Amino acid sequence: MENIRFGIIGTGNIARRFAYGLTHVSGATLAAVWNRNRAKANAFAIEFGSTAAVYDSVEALLADEHVDAVYIATPHTGHAPLAAAALTAGKHVLCEKPAAISLDELDPVLALARTSGKLFMEAMKPPFYPLYRELRAQLARDPIGEIRFVRAGFANPNVPTGHAVLDPLLAGGGLLDIGIYSAFLAVDWLGAAKDVQTLGRLGASGVDTFASMQSQHEHGIAQIYCGLDTSGSGEALIGGAAGHVVIAEKWWNPSRATVFYRDGRKIDIDMPIEGSGLNYETAHFCELIRHGKTESPILPHAHSRAMIQIIDAARAGLGLRFPFEAQD
Repeated sequence: MENIRFGIIGTGNIARRFAYGLTHVSGATLAAVWNRNRAKANAFAIEFGSTAAVYDSVEALLADEHVDAVYIATPHTGHAPLAAAALTAGKHVLCEKPAAISLDELDPVLALARTSGKLFMEAMKPPFYPLYRELRAQLARDPIGEIRFVRAGFANPNVPTGHAVLDPLLAGGGLLDIGIYSAFLAVDWLGAAKDVQTLGRLGASGVDTFASMQSQHEHGIAQIYCGLDTSGSGEALIGGAAGHVVIAEKWWNPSRATVFYRDGRKIDIDMPIEGSGLNYETAHFCELIRHGKTESPILPHAHSRAMIQIIDAARAGLGLRFPFEAQD
């Protein structure tokens, strides 16, 4: 399959970044678009792919035989059901993070992915950036010892009133929107969490507006946080027995990092981002399809399970349930 034809479900800001990034991926094109608002879908298609079909329903897009894969860019509550529908329709699925709002939602999707024989990958972008890959290579060549500690987080108080991230009916809150990134970093370097302790607060709308988590993992300890009512730095730290790494601010869009060795050496890594940044994960996704793979070795299904398990535990610690979830 030389050219991978994408259908985009949802046309918000992240979908725009994806579509722009798609123009930087060789052998990938925009074939179809859906948005509940037909006028917005039409405008999106004109801007990013004048030949893309615009559909009035998700079902119609999924029935299009000229669509090989879908990118799901709806609010969080749509991710799991739309992924399931796409896999059932025989499409490969790249699903925006979080892949589901809970492990209970995610596991049936992963089971369906296995039986469908189609590729399913959560669109967790950091590990595909050139900086992150080079950092991995640097630490393989010149290790800092066993990784024992990860610290990461970000808090942004500039969320406008009425934004979807503040809406409990759309599974809003800092944990699922930005905390999932830090959960990835902890899982990627330390393995799955064994225990998660959480402090935080809920806002007026009922979603989490700040959460601070300390987690014990297979290989060490992580301290991560996220917030929507406080300002916080976006650096990340990865600590080993023989040194540590600092990934510069907005570490989830990594372009600069410094490795500090215990013997006094310091290695700077600077790798500017091309395109929107989402093109890196998309290129990887396309190569997996071409090679007949159903799971990414860089972001395997086990990572997605471990990430959402951390968020589940944090939500439980804060007593956060969304209105549509069953109550105990």
